[in-house]
Formats: sequence, C-alpha cells, structure tokens
Amino acid sequence: MGDTAGCPDCNRINEVLSRVGDRWSVLIVISLAHYGVLRFNQLKRHLGISQRMLSLTLRELERDGLVSRTYYPTIPPKVEYALTPLGESFREPVTVLGHWALDNLPAIDSARADYDAEAEKKSA
Repeated sequence: MGDTAGCPDCNRINEVLSRVGDRWSVLIVISLAHYGVLRFNQLKRHLGISQRMLSLTLRELERDGLVSRTYYPTIPPKVEYALTPLGESFREPVTVLGHWALDNLPAIDSARADYDAEAEKKSA
C-alpha cells in the first residue's frame, strides 16, 4: 500500500471515488437526474444493465446516501428510486462528466484507433 502521510484522507477519497466514479453509478445518477423517480425495471431497461449489477449498484448508492429507495406494499410490490439531496449535489459534476464524454467520443475513438494500429504494427 502506498504512503498516505502526505494525504491523510487519500484512502477515504479513494473509497468515495471508487463508488461515485464507477460507470454504473454515474449512469444511474445521470438517469435519475434526468428522469426523476424511476422504478427498478425502468432503470434496468434504460441502462441495459444486468439485474444483479443494478441491484448491487443501487444498494451501494443507497448506502452512501446518494439514492433513496421507496417500497410500496402493493400487489405486485412497487419500488422506486430517486436522488437524495446528497445525490442531487452530485448531479452537476456527473452531468459535466457525461457531457465531456459525449463531446470527446470522436477524439477518443480516433486515439484508440491510432493506438491499436501502432500496437498492431509492433506485434507484427
């Protein structure tokens, strides 16, 4: 493990960034920020995520206080997810990150193609 003497909170920062920087967490927050309250299957269909991964990610986001889960004891049961105030405070940086990704997809695709072509030359 690295020396954290110069950054006593680095381990904690790493812990938080591991959660909020995870691709599914980011996409869930973006979806909830855009659509508001969503049910589990709506998120699943919208994101194209497996049921297991969505369940795990939502549980972690709820644990971290970014997402709220509301259970309605109806038949069939209904569960809705929404951003909490803490999740809302994360909305702006995640939206900026999402826009950056979309804006830079062509440049990233080009860089990847160049890199892969160069790697192919070296391995031939």
